[in-house]
Amino acid sequence: MKKEITEPGLIEDDDMCPEYDFTGGVRGKHYKELREGYSIKIHQADGTTLIQNFRLEEGTVVLAPDVRKYFPDSEAVNMALRCLIPLVAPKHGAKATS
Repeated sequence: MKKEITEPGLIEDDDMCPEYDFTGGVRGKHYKELREGYSIKIHQADGTTLIQNFRLEEGTVVLAPDVRKYFPDSEAVNMALRCLIPLVAPKHGAKATS
């Protein structure tokens, strides 16, 4: 028996209740702010507030959703980029490494 292959994004989410309404939702609404960094306030039981700041680490690469479906993990991205290095390295004066 063959397993049916479905496109990413077309898989039904069993956790989604029918009463959830996202008709007014905007995809990527906070994308820019999250890329620039954000803070979270944590209200402690003793009445104090702890503020944690988050920023993407230097060197972090974020893939666009249309690219992500072809490169699901770091290994896939690195393998593809290693294939491209010999093509672009001579143009930039860098030596390709093996």
